[in-house]
Amino acid sequence: MPAVEIRPDVFWIGMNDRTTDLFEGIWPIANEGVTYNTFLVRDEHSAIIDLAKAIKTDQFLEQVDEIVPLAEIDYLVINHMEPDHTGAIRMLSRIPRRLTILTTEKAKVMLAAYYGITENVRVVADGETVELGRHRLTFHHIPFVHWPETMATWEPVSKVLFSCDAFGGYGAFNGSVFDDECRDPAFYERESLRYFVNIVAKFSAPTLRAIEKLAGVPIEIIAPSHGLIWRKNPGRIVELYRQWSELAKGGGAAAVTLVYGSMYGNTERVMNAVAQGITRSGVPVEIFDAARTHVSYILPALWRNRGVMVGAPTYEATLFPPVAQVIDMAALKRIVGKRTAIFGSYGWSRGAVETFKRMVEPLKWDVTDVLEFNGGPTKDLLARAGEFGERFAAAVKA
Repeated sequence: MPAVEIRPDVFWIGMNDRTTDLFEGIWPIANEGVTYNTFLVRDEHSAIIDLAKAIKTDQFLEQVDEIVPLAEIDYLVINHMEPDHTGAIRMLSRIPRRLTILTTEKAKVMLAAYYGITENVRVVADGETVELGRHRLTFHHIPFVHWPETMATWEPVSKVLFSCDAFGGYGAFNGSVFDDECRDPAFYERESLRYFVNIVAKFSAPTLRAIEKLAGVPIEIIAPSHGLIWRKNPGRIVELYRQWSELAKGGGAAAVTLVYGSMYGNTERVMNAVAQGITRSGVPVEIFDAARTHVSYILPALWRNRGVMVGAPTYEATLFPPVAQVIDMAALKRIVGKRTAIFGSYGWSRGAVETFKRMVEPLKWDVTDVLEFNGGPTKDLLARAGEFGERFAAAVKA
């Protein structure tokens, strides 16, 4: 995409990425894409704010050159050191000119470790301001959103906050960079939640501290490093991030995330009966086959919903591995304080239920009910499974 002027002399010079299949090498984005939002402030002293992955650097440099000759760029602001924010620095650092990098003390150390860059690096303090001319940049340190060296940059004349990974989301741009020109806001909000849970959720407490810290800053546009630029209603994405961060304490909507796996269809048949019972009780349910759905898409439902129903057979005296992997990732992302129940079949040995209970105990998941059966389901068992779902729905609503 060509450069876009966000405010007078403030430009988006980023790029769409529709070819990378995994974000951070883990999270699927092949269908959704992602943006690397880089910004340029043109003034007596011009500044680039954040970079992008080391892809299409020729396109990036051309975009800069259309607005300000590369030789006239004075500052490069590094808000965050992750390579999807800094990969293009190798190309930029080869340009024979004196460019001052503005960043935090911890990022300075990382610049040397990642890229061998040690010269012309200036550490900026929390609250420090750098004058560009008519514009200026003020730096707000927001550590652990989501790395320890992270900061956000505020431009007070245009009232734009370059918020780094805070308030970001997956999803390539479909023709416009702005929220008010977006034709499918539900998609970007959904992908912002998935991004939040995949990337930021473990750092919910620092995110809430960052929101509180920035509350007194006059902000009219939020420009994150990934996803939409929020100019019509920047408070919308801040409020969503606040709500999602609060869920780190547990609880959530009176709804159920049903995660199941089935080797030969026995647990799946019972799952359908359990889901019918939950639905009959008027409680929404989201169903995921753990063996066929990437955990990236399951985590948002686990984060958002109060109830977690698990269906898993015993596999070699333990929990069916695809389901166990989902629980492991839920533990890594610190999804705590859920109400849960488990059902599943076993053959020559039990083990799934006890394994599951051990796994969720540190997460303070309340196991309210168990339905375990040997072999295949009978008509009577399917009826009991419906009642099992109804009981769990009542527990979630309570």
